[in-house]
Amino acid sequence: RGAWGTLGAAGRGWEMGLGGLGELGERLGETGGLGEGVGGHWGQLGGHWEQLGGAGGLGRWDWGGWGNWERNWGQLGGLGEGVGRHWGQLGGLGGWERWLGATGTTGVALPPTYSPRYVETAWYSWWERQGLFTPPASVSGVKNIRGGLVLPPPNVTGSLHLGHALTVALQDALVRWRRMQGWSVLWVPGTDHAGIATQAVVERWLWQQRGLRRQDLTRSEFLEEVWAWKQRHGDEILRQLRALGASLDWSRCAFTMDPGFSRAVVEAFVRLHEAGLIHRDRRLVTWSCALRSALADVEVEPRALTGPTALRVPGCPQPVTFGVLVTFAYPVEGGDGLELPVATTRPETMLGDVAVAVHPDDPRYRVRGRGFMGVSLVPAGAVKVTPGHSSPDLALARAHGLPLLSVIGDDALSRIASQCFLCPHASCLSPTMSPCPQGIHRFVAREKVVAALAERGLYRGTQDHAMTLPMCSRSGDVIEYLLKSQWFLRCREMAERAREAVTSGRLQLVPKFHEKNWKTWMDNIGDWCLSRQLWWGHRVPAYRVGVPSAGSPPEHPEGLWVVGRSEAEARAAAARTLCCPPDELELQLQQDPDVLDTWFSSALFPFAALGWPEETPDLQRFYPTNVLETGSDLLFFWVARMVMLGQQLTGRLPFSQVLLHSLVRDSHGRKMSKSLGNVIDPCDIIAGASLQELQERLHHRLLDPHELTVATEGQRRQFPHGIPECGTDALRMALCSHNVHGDDIRLDVGTALSYRHFCNKIWNAVKFVLAALGPDFVPQPPEEVPGWHPMDRWVLSRLVQAVAECGRRMEALEVHGAIAAVHHFWLRSFCDVYLETAKPTLRDPATTAETRRTLLSCAELGLRLLAPFAPFLGEELWQRLPRAPPAPPTLCLAPFPDPCWRGRGWPCLEAGLSQHALRSGGAVRGGGAGFVGSAGPRPPGPGAGGASAAPPPGGGARAGPRLGGGPRGPQHPRLPLPAGEWGGQGHCGMLGDLEGTPGALWDAGGPGGGPQGHCGMLGDLEGSPGALWDAGGLGGEPRGIVGCWGSPGHCGMLGTPRALWEVGEHDGRIPGSHWEFGKHWEDLRPPQGVMG
Repeated sequence: RGAWGTLGAAGRGWEMGLGGLGELGERLGETGGLGEGVGGHWGQLGGHWEQLGGAGGLGRWDWGGWGNWERNWGQLGGLGEGVGRHWGQLGGLGGWERWLGATGTTGVALPPTYSPRYVETAWYSWWERQGLFTPPASVSGVKNIRGGLVLPPPNVTGSLHLGHALTVALQDALVRWRRMQGWSVLWVPGTDHAGIATQAVVERWLWQQRGLRRQDLTRSEFLEEVWAWKQRHGDEILRQLRALGASLDWSRCAFTMDPGFSRAVVEAFVRLHEAGLIHRDRRLVTWSCALRSALADVEVEPRALTGPTALRVPGCPQPVTFGVLVTFAYPVEGGDGLELPVATTRPETMLGDVAVAVHPDDPRYRVRGRGFMGVSLVPAGAVKVTPGHSSPDLALARAHGLPLLSVIGDDALSRIASQCFLCPHASCLSPTMSPCPQGIHRFVAREKVVAALAERGLYRGTQDHAMTLPMCSRSGDVIEYLLKSQWFLRCREMAERAREAVTSGRLQLVPKFHEKNWKTWMDNIGDWCLSRQLWWGHRVPAYRVGVPSAGSPPEHPEGLWVVGRSEAEARAAAARTLCCPPDELELQLQQDPDVLDTWFSSALFPFAALGWPEETPDLQRFYPTNVLETGSDLLFFWVARMVMLGQQLTGRLPFSQVLLHSLVRDSHGRKMSKSLGNVIDPCDIIAGASLQELQERLHHRLLDPHELTVATEGQRRQFPHGIPECGTDALRMALCSHNVHGDDIRLDVGTALSYRHFCNKIWNAVKFVLAALGPDFVPQPPEEVPGWHPMDRWVLSRLVQAVAECGRRMEALEVHGAIAAVHHFWLRSFCDVYLETAKPTLRDPATTAETRRTLLSCAELGLRLLAPFAPFLGEELWQRLPRAPPAPPTLCLAPFPDPCWRGRGWPCLEAGLSQHALRSGGAVRGGGAGFVGSAGPRPPGPGAGGASAAPPPGGGARAGPRLGGGPRGPQHPRLPLPAGEWGGQGHCGMLGDLEGTPGALWDAGGPGGGPQGHCGMLGDLEGSPGALWDAGGLGGEPRGIVGCWGSPGHCGMLGTPRALWEVGEHDGRIPGSHWEFGKHWEDLRPPQGVMG
């Protein structure tokens, strides 16, 4: 260490374990950042780092035959972290990323502080190589509980956001938990082709990059562009899933446009058509003019308006005011001035009116023979009938044989000019209006129609009107209702069976309040429009039949349509329908150009991904699946349709439980939206990202200029300093800690950061355990530790309680409760209490052995409890613990703790603790202040005063100041400090313990209590292995390589963007001692360098 000098901020990763490097060839000296002044060779590296010089960053150095560092070694991200290649024979390099291959390098000593990159680098690839995510083959005669679930397939060209990450974290926790319980678990990954979303992205990219529209290409050319886009961007989601630690069986990864899956889609369509459930009809469909495609009813979002509201509509040059009721009059022929006033919110559709309906008993309209239509359903007054744009009017028109007129095109352009000539009077509404508003936007035409009515004296006024506006959930467009011939799926019978599955209890919805909405939706379900006017997707396997000599068969004026798995099968079906042998009649078949709704193929995912319609071994073994976890907003988009089609096509429910998590919002309660700039990539929380990096990514999202401006400003406000590195485990625990059964979830990056500190607590606790055990410790099964000492029995009883609570909560799908139980045990019971009371017992030969066994039992079983939520940290630490044979090769396969261990000599001690034991608890983590956060009575103390001591010699842990309740070291004479801040209880309140536990930051008492002053429970927020207090007491001599609190002054290792202390003045008696955000306080020279 001495050869390295004062490394400064770049010292992270270098302070520990240099392994096989041997002696350094040169004294590196005071480099300050290791990017300047390094010039020698590296001892036994076998080559020179050719004249590194002042490059300022290793990512740009060229050394010998390796070429560019970054190209050969991957994304560095920071010296000592994130190197992505194998370092050959170097051995353990501490903070450098390791190529595990196996678990051999876990024999290297733990770095002083927790670093997510160090921990999470190589375990996932090792798990994959070991085949841990693939369920073992079934063995005849061996009973094995099977479990299966599918990952909700995200859009293939998109990227995961925190809502996806929540689903992944919850599902993976359940999967790893069941796998540790001995289940054969299959978790199927997959991606969805996302017809509308993907086509829209590719069309936007073609226009921005090449100035091409979809219509400029043939269908096959456009599909080639989409497949090319998928190849370029489709793996992004898979990379994110791996980064999140999802233990998916990648050998079974499915894509909804794969050949096998496509065959399943065609088979489902054909079977449903043969069962009479799919049919073709001309109906009003919900139409998005922006997408130029039909939508399902569940894709329409109703927006309530209380009055006039100006909204921007895609394609319209100016904002449009909605929430207004326009009244105009129809004059009656020969009525001597009689007129029929009608009111509408859609005056642009008035030229599609074909009748005026009145109540037959209304005395004002009893004159017959003048084109009046009496309809008993009409209330008092007159109602215009527009069958081309209103479902009730369409039913009325068909009942009375009225014409069906549509005055708005697929592209939102008004076609009212062609309808103007239907008027038997003037050539148009306005003789002076030239030209007619043909080919203009529908809402521009609205203004012109109102103006024309006013010009002819038919306008009767406007009034405010509360209304509900149907909006397209995908494009933000105002929905139109257009007459289209489409394919529809009858859902009534399937919905009744789906409703019964919930009411009977065969299908459980969690939380239970979703059952009411389920029943209501199923009771009011309509036919499902399956057709989409797209090019990307599963083309409808239906063919229109034409006879060359006669055109369409006379019995089918709109054309004969047949369905088949192939064109040959469709041709045979057409011949049967026409009662003619196929070889005697030349038929022309033209396949429907439309594609199927993406949700149709997604609804098949639970069984199609397992090989259906073939009876594959996977389908027989793992279908039905056990549980589905997804967002509550997909209950009817996806879950209901899976249930309906699963029962219809396989005869079985696709799953028995559905966990529906709440909607994920940002910390301000806003819905996540790319246009707001508050959509967070989970990988940005895992690895950290500067504000500049976040905003650079915005420019790659193909946002329009207005959205880009809003999103950029939104990011600047929400993340002014970027996003700190938190790691995968911290993110997973932060996500799982929210109660997903209740209201909307507000996710804050600060929660993930606090869980990173929790990971550091566990890291240091296990490091203490390893030091206490020593190299000659012989382990025994952790479940068999009796725990004779009162404190041992107390902590084991708390462990049993945590095991029971965790198991109960996981069975109830209350993952947040399970992680709370694990968090409470590790933090409050083990770290804050037992580790402190274990220090004096480790010095006593009579209790050392028992304390060591208890330490190992708590650490080993505690890591098993932690494994479903923080698999990387759990595996890294568990692999280093001594284990009694036979032991599994990985924590992933270690048995999950069983609450029945309560009866194996681990009594619940708390109820029987004597009052004397409670009073003698001593000062542990706050001493006389009590046990903050500890439920139930205080644990028994090791003796009066409860003074702590260091672990036994040779353990490798640092010796710290004494705990607050025992003898304290001398205060510095120039800095008298009150108890509870820097002295007395050993708590520095101004450091800001994120866990809220007094004393949790300081490993021992007052700042002058010893030569080391080490704070093991805190660690460096930046992941520096030197922790915060590497050497030197507050006023002591500098030791080691840093001397952080020693007399030389400033602690250069930290280099944190927010300095060290996140609150205002520390002590007004020291001039200039302000500890402010982002300040360095280099110029501070307090007496004798005390606070330097």
